[in-house]
Amino acid sequence: MRQKRAKAYKKQMLVYSHAFKFREPYQILIDNEIILDTCQTSFDLIKGLKKTLNAEKIKPMITQCCIQALYEAADQTVIDKAKSFERRRCNHSIKAPESPKDCILSVVNVDNKNKHRYVVCSQNVELRRKLRKIPGVPIIHMNRSVMVMEPLSDASNRFNVQQEEKKLTSGLNDSKNAGLNFQSDHNNIDDKENILKRKRNGRKGPNPLSVKKKQKKAISNDITTENKDKVIETIPKESESSTNENTTDEPVKKKRKRKHHKKRNNIADTEAKSINTVLSNSTTLDDENGVSPNVTENDKKEKS
Repeated sequence: MRQKRAKAYKKQMLVYSHAFKFREPYQILIDNEIILDTCQTSFDLIKGLKKTLNAEKIKPMITQCCIQALYEAADQTVIDKAKSFERRRCNHSIKAPESPKDCILSVVNVDNKNKHRYVVCSQNVELRRKLRKIPGVPIIHMNRSVMVMEPLSDASNRFNVQQEEKKLTSGLNDSKNAGLNFQSDHNNIDDKENILKRKRNGRKGPNPLSVKKKQKKAISNDITTENKDKVIETIPKESESSTNENTTDEPVKKKRKRKHHKKRNNIADTEAKSINTVLSNSTTLDDENGVSPNVTENDKKEKS
């Protein structure tokens, strides 16, 4: 098959698939005449159908009336080939069968529509002429030794254009897009969006990284240099604990601090000084009297 013709067939099948909902495997109704022609020219019918329809899966079908017409030809190879296809019920009696063209037409035409989406492969000219009046019927026939698919019929083109126009104007005729109904629906959508925004913008917990650290009070001047070093070492630990406390939204308890009183220290120093002066005075008096400070009162009695 030439590339130009294959492209045209592919486009036609796309139209049939979009407008008339054709799907693989395609159901192909075959008449008795095309089976006779392909057998005489030794043409591979199934392979040719797959190429023309650009499909991997097909379902070739034949009616009982077409097989009865092949029995009259009395060619056993043709009959065996026809029996290999799937049998399509036509509801015609075997004793008084219909002609193949009338049988296929009655199967395809249901209320002037191709209801079951059949592809018709026939050599009968009258049958093809009648099928062109029904929208959505792909027609295939043999032209000498070449399989040909007919272009879209006028009925199929008309139906396709109507479907496209409906798609364009369907949005304008909807109740949602007209009058008060559209406004009410639009307002409902806005209300829902506002509720969602409020929920999103509500109060959130504190960010632990942005929480302000607890500031320490100024250290008193009475602390010595040694104590200052100890206090400086303990400050980062306390700051770490304060950050941990802030992250867990619990109330922070104040720590008690020991206060250094000046007066108490001064009193203790004065008392110690007074005791030392008393002791020093007592030792000087004992030295003057010739009594050692270590001699007890019992020793004095024994001496006397």
